[in-house]
Amino acid sequence: MDGPPRVPEQRRPDPAALRFGVLGPVRAWRDGEPLATGSPQQRALLAALLLREGRTATAAELIDALWGGEPPSQALAAVRTYASRLRKVLDPGVLVSESGGYAVRGLGEGALDVAVVQDLAAEAEKARNAGDLGHARDVLRRALALWDGEVLAGVPGPYAQGQRVRLEEWRLQLLETRLNMDLEQGCHAEAVSELTALTAAHPLRERLRELLMLALYRSGRQAEALAVYADTRRLLADELGVDPRPGLRELQQRILRADAGLAEPPAPAAKTAAPPVRPAQLPATVPDFTGRASCVRELSDVLSSACGEGSEGRVMAVSALAGIGGVGKTTLAVHVAHQARAAFPDGQLYVDLQGTGPRAAEPETVLGSFLRALGTPDAAVPDSQEERAALYRSVLDGRRVLVLLDNARDAAQVRPLLPGTDGCAALVTSRVRMLDLAGAQLVDLDVMSPDEALALFTTIVGEERVASEREAALDVVGACGFLPLALRIAASRLAARRTWTVSVLAAKLADERRRLDELQVGDLAVKATFELGYGQLEPAQARAFRLLGLADGPDISLAAAAAVLDLSAEQTEDLLESLVDTSLLESAAPGRYRFHDLVRLYARACAERDEHPPSERGAALSRLLDFYLATAAGVYAIERPGDRTVAHFAPTSYEGLAFEDRGEALDWLFTEAQCLLACAQQQTAGSGLRRAVDLLWATKDLAESGANAKQYETAATTLRDAARATADVRAEGRARTALSNVHLAAGQYAKADEEASRALDLAAEASDAAPVGWAATDRGIIALSQGRHEEAEELLTIARDGYRADGNRPGEASALCNLSRLHERMDRTHSAITLAQQGVEIFRQLGLTLRLANARYALGVALLRAQQHAEGLRQMSDALVMFGNNRQRLWEGTAHFRIAQLHLAARRPAPAAQHAEQALAIGFIGGDLIRGSVLNTLGQSLDALGQTDRARACWHEALTLLEHAGAPEASEVRRLLRLPVDAA
Repeated sequence: MDGPPRVPEQRRPDPAALRFGVLGPVRAWRDGEPLATGSPQQRALLAALLLREGRTATAAELIDALWGGEPPSQALAAVRTYASRLRKVLDPGVLVSESGGYAVRGLGEGALDVAVVQDLAAEAEKARNAGDLGHARDVLRRALALWDGEVLAGVPGPYAQGQRVRLEEWRLQLLETRLNMDLEQGCHAEAVSELTALTAAHPLRERLRELLMLALYRSGRQAEALAVYADTRRLLADELGVDPRPGLRELQQRILRADAGLAEPPAPAAKTAAPPVRPAQLPATVPDFTGRASCVRELSDVLSSACGEGSEGRVMAVSALAGIGGVGKTTLAVHVAHQARAAFPDGQLYVDLQGTGPRAAEPETVLGSFLRALGTPDAAVPDSQEERAALYRSVLDGRRVLVLLDNARDAAQVRPLLPGTDGCAALVTSRVRMLDLAGAQLVDLDVMSPDEALALFTTIVGEERVASEREAALDVVGACGFLPLALRIAASRLAARRTWTVSVLAAKLADERRRLDELQVGDLAVKATFELGYGQLEPAQARAFRLLGLADGPDISLAAAAAVLDLSAEQTEDLLESLVDTSLLESAAPGRYRFHDLVRLYARACAERDEHPPSERGAALSRLLDFYLATAAGVYAIERPGDRTVAHFAPTSYEGLAFEDRGEALDWLFTEAQCLLACAQQQTAGSGLRRAVDLLWATKDLAESGANAKQYETAATTLRDAARATADVRAEGRARTALSNVHLAAGQYAKADEEASRALDLAAEASDAAPVGWAATDRGIIALSQGRHEEAEELLTIARDGYRADGNRPGEASALCNLSRLHERMDRTHSAITLAQQGVEIFRQLGLTLRLANARYALGVALLRAQQHAEGLRQMSDALVMFGNNRQRLWEGTAHFRIAQLHLAARRPAPAAQHAEQALAIGFIGGDLIRGSVLNTLGQSLDALGQTDRARACWHEALTLLEHAGAPEASEVRRLLRLPVDAA
């Protein structure tokens, strides 16, 4: 029987109904409790009846199914006995006798796993035809998960064997369909690992080879993709004496000529059921939008040209809206974008580029956010800006998407974010005219006309109040300089105060002669506009506004704001919510607040002018730093019980948050990462410098995890330079130690060694014992990786002794694990295992999950060298789970690499290749040097699987990386490639 198996028509599920499974061992359940299905022959009879589509099987057919052409003499009696026993186990009326045979009847819907898979496969096909690939993939994953090992495991007989082959073929067909949809949605990097394992398990299955070639090519691994074809052609010739099928040959030719059609899926990845693939990110339009009719018309005309209607189509519609701060650029752009939504059915993207702030948004970061909003998985987002921009344009190809780029700094920031495809459009707002933005329609936005300004004021305040005092209202809008933001603030103040008249407000504004003069000159107009709202704040509100504006970071939490203001959380929340009401502060999310960047600048100017005594500005930032350091130190202590590092932190006078739950602590650390690193970077002078450096120490997980590593490095560099400029030897040494750690994680060994070496010198000069263990460890690891074993042992021994002298047991355990790694490299296997076991035991006693993962990792490496593969795999697998739970993605990838080595050493090349691919997809500690080692392991695994051409492609890339790093492993790769070992 061809195609997927057919099953009896099912009825609706009964909570107490039986369930059966054949996609694995033959099993039965009632209410979730397993039932005894008897001997292998009895299970064979049950399977034959379950898979017979509800039709009656005669006794002769069942005998043939169980024993084939050589049945025993009592076969008929045996069949009757098996049927009788099954009746006693199953519900009445399920196994029926009919016309000298038997049948299974009356099963509920979903009672048989094969039927469930058939329904899911049909649902997936329907979703795929509708263009909803995301849902189709999810459904197929659920279907494939129902296979549980070998089909009909342990069931004898020719019928079972035939069904086993057919159901396995069905599984592979569904798997190929799902993998094909993975590639259609751009998930090529993730697919490589799975396809590598599948081609090893099914080497003659050409469709899997074809999918692997395509996934490799889209991952930028063209040489490996072509090598897969060469391996396949040789294998088919050797095994079957045939050539690859035409589809595989055509794919090879398209790869050779770098066919542009292969670079990305032929159709956009649609996932209509999931909102991220049809983003709707536009901020809410204001309900009282007023005026701007000519600008709305002009911008709408430009956007309509993106539809491609008429004979003169545009590649892309771009409008750049320029004007002074507060003139209403964002409000107008959002309003026009909402009106145009119907013309862009595939979604709308929005980002505030923070172009007027001290740290404008990086295009690389924005592209990552946009790609995720468009449905690209995190693992498929490339690292570099250029690759992200290329993928972004590819994802948008064929779609109709509107992109609103708000508050841009300049054209250079905008260019990578433009769609560049027909049917899409971009709206850009900026304080500068973007004359160098090619092809853009430039629109200069001026202040409102008097009529428009009065209309906006009336809408907010109310017709009745304005009509009775029209002259006073005209005075108000004139005093506001017809600037929309100033009008909105003034009108909101009046609307919130029912006892005020318009004349009262007009009189207040009339006294601001300096403000009126400033409203007519450039950027000072923005400051004067905000003066309207600021001048009417209560003293406590004004103080909160000024001091909160001092803090860097994209936003601020309620707890952090309370530290800045030195108030309770309740008092702080009341003040912040009142500022939100005045539009001087935004509510970013429950419990989080942010300033518009221009308002933040104005708030800082107010702090410099109005805060008395002036020392309160520094005190506010000092309290914020204390809050972050105290809280981060608490998180560090939860993560590393017994670690003495926190005892060396500078003292704090403001308390931080306390966490009892480890997960809650980690959530805080990663949520606040940008804010606390920005706070640290801000403290480059005075007493805050040392605490800022210690804050970096307390948050080293942010660097090791790969998350926020770039911002961490920037902060550490800034603080190092500040410490050096002020001759603070202790702070400089500690900042250099933080830098060495982040460089080491990135595989930048020369930079890391330079920083760590200088840190050790400075620590000695400052009599600061704290950095010794950390810096000596980093230098020791670098020496170890570069084959300088004697130097590595000396350094790691210094680290161990330093930690012991400090009573830092976790530090000592880490040093023991690093010494274990060294002994493993020096073939001192027994001591390597002993040292790692000592580290594991210390971490286990202290309850340190993340550091215990590092120790189990070291033990796994030592066991690998001792060829104790089973125990090594157990240790490394435990470490992998722990790294995942602690959000250490780079260590996850590194553990996958070591697991690949373990499988390879145990002569299991297929899982070795799969884990090596997972390491490549995730990333790993050590950068390009470790990447070379991963590719070497992958190459050896593929070579063992007979995929020699792809193996050589991996080795060639590995050799380039290893030789560039000066790694001794390069000699091994040269031998594998049969190249002269002493060649350059």
